[in-house]
Amino acid sequence: MSLKEEIERRRTFAIVSHPDAGKTTLTEKLLLYGGAIHIAGAVKSNKIKKTATSDFMEIERQRGISVATSVMGFEYNDIKINILDTPGHKDFAEDTYRTLSAVDSVIVVIDVAKGVEEQTEKLVEVCRMRNTPIMVFVNKLDRDGKDAFELLDEIERILKLKVRPLSWPIGMGYNFKGVYNIYNEKLYLFSGKDKQVREEPKEIKDINSIELDNEVGKAADKLREEMELIRGVYPDFDQNAYLDGKVSPVFFGSALNNFGVQELLECLINIAPWPKPSFTFEREINPYEEKFSGFVFKIHANMDPKHRDRIAFVKICSGIFLRNTNYLHTRIGKQFKFSSPTAFMAQKKSVIDEAFPGDVIGIHDTGNFIIGDTFSEGEVIHFKGIPSFSPELFKYVENADPMKSKQLAKGLDQLMDEGVAQLFTRSMNGRKIIGTVGALQFEVIDYRLQHEYGATARFDGVDFYKACWMTGDKVEIEDFKKKKFKSMATDKHGRDVFLAETSYALSMAQDNFKKIQFHFTSEFSK
Repeated sequence: MSLKEEIERRRTFAIVSHPDAGKTTLTEKLLLYGGAIHIAGAVKSNKIKKTATSDFMEIERQRGISVATSVMGFEYNDIKINILDTPGHKDFAEDTYRTLSAVDSVIVVIDVAKGVEEQTEKLVEVCRMRNTPIMVFVNKLDRDGKDAFELLDEIERILKLKVRPLSWPIGMGYNFKGVYNIYNEKLYLFSGKDKQVREEPKEIKDINSIELDNEVGKAADKLREEMELIRGVYPDFDQNAYLDGKVSPVFFGSALNNFGVQELLECLINIAPWPKPSFTFEREINPYEEKFSGFVFKIHANMDPKHRDRIAFVKICSGIFLRNTNYLHTRIGKQFKFSSPTAFMAQKKSVIDEAFPGDVIGIHDTGNFIIGDTFSEGEVIHFKGIPSFSPELFKYVENADPMKSKQLAKGLDQLMDEGVAQLFTRSMNGRKIIGTVGALQFEVIDYRLQHEYGATARFDGVDFYKACWMTGDKVEIEDFKKKKFKSMATDKHGRDVFLAETSYALSMAQDNFKKIQFHFTSEFSK
């Protein structure tokens, strides 16, 4: 198969949502239909000791939420699908933002009862900034919830998405009879049982036929009225408008009951984009270029606690990645050869010989890589859009067990490289400060230090408003550092950071030092 054919048969997308909208359950059912797994985990069941395939960290199993992005790949109808299941909790949004830099499209999951929620709004805003094509899956139709038209209005008003329903629910909750697939003009009836194999759909080209009445009874007239309204209100679906991020197709179903999932999957492989050009600070990278390039968008330590391995997740952007081939690590200017690159099914890994644009591979990391690193066949390039955000919560971290100081140092070093938080060393006293964008991250760090590294840490609160990186006039920066010595620190990479105690202190610094630029992400440094 040629490089062009390999590229055009790939679909790499993320699934995002507010917590508990059913994102991880939808991921599992997509894997189920793709034949990647044979039984779905009961994500939140305490009675059944199974857990979601994509939730592989122990703390995720215990809490029933996703706190790290998982990567899963499988084949479906000769299409290579790469799913990135992201954390829903707002405290882990930074991981999700970086993941969105590695996908070509997104599925947004919305709970039919709760509608559009806060975290969904923030994530869609990021997608909209990138013009990322978005599909919407309205989940949990087996429960009572908001009227379908009301939900579409809410999506358009709050998420500022122009929508076009491609399927339509017939009832909901106790009266949920099924979904009419507008895209392929077929009727899918809901049996109410958690079946692993769906019934064959009924093809209904004409919804005015008596066949519809025979299948859904009194609900047929209401469906006809609603379909007429849809045709009157929404323009015909335009695939190019979807690919440009200007219109979002909407599907309805129940992921828990395997309903509407396969229809979503089959439409996705037909209309979703294959890998598109990526952008570096130097130039645009076309996936069809012969030479390999890719970037690290995530690092994860201890995916397999038995082996204490550390994996860097690399998105392939152009050319063909080959095992045991030298590639340039552009940040440090050295050549690296990877003897056992892996493909993922959550925590399960298999060694691969080659990978193509759109694929996500794992490479073993002994501490050489950081998020945002670029690999190429020799060209010095730096990919855009993979920032570290300015933390808003800060705590001193101290060693609580003098016998485990090495374990704590190693744990902090590796966890900070993952991007779950940032480590600063305060200039005036050398104390270590952890900065995060969410409170739950401290709990995760504490848990992982204990259970993965055998280290015990003590956290003490410290009041800072924001961490800011600085660029500009070197003389003025040195003067600023002397005057603000108590508020200065360095990050893990030795860069100067201003820890502003209040918003007023930050605005005063900006007013008084005009030749200094204060940055709230670290991407400026690339």
